[in-house]
Amino acid sequence: MEMSDEWIICLLDKIEVGHISTLNGNQVFINPTSFFYSKDKHEIYFHSNAYGRMRFNAENNPKVCFECFRSGRLLPSNLALEMSFQYECVIAYGHIRVVDTMDEKREVLNGLLKKYFNEMESGKDYRPITDGELKQTSVYGINIDSWSGKKNWEEKAEQAEEGEWPDLDEKWFEIY
Repeated sequence: MEMSDEWIICLLDKIEVGHISTLNGNQVFINPTSFFYSKDKHEIYFHSNAYGRMRFNAENNPKVCFECFRSGRLLPSNLALEMSFQYECVIAYGHIRVVDTMDEKREVLNGLLKKYFNEMESGKDYRPITDGELKQTSVYGINIDSWSGKKNWEEKAEQAEEGEWPDLDEKWFEIY
């Protein structure tokens, strides 16, 4: 089932790991990462090493795809094609940019810290980000051109009509 923009934003706030896919010629590169979504700028932010494949790809081909998901339990069925699993996901397409100003890099990294460690306070619970640390990392923004969200969170998969095939034992629903 396709989901609304509000639902997508809510899921982006909850999910901890996203996957960024970039290109180098015909070679696709996918990287799992922490991330956060800025409602104000309609961008997804993440960081990686100062130099490497992600940085090279971002600077040479700005096309990017982002994905994140949450999965639940397996959904058994007595029909092979109806066996499934619970999931919620977001896929976004856009263009990646390297964040190059120190102020914006600091803002993005603090946004990541807020998402993942919201109870901790900079300058109190941990040392604030230094300029030296900012120089050691690459920070990226994904300008989102389009996105979609999907959800399959049924309690039970479709089953065969009664008499067409024997019902599954309840144990199968308990196991999965």
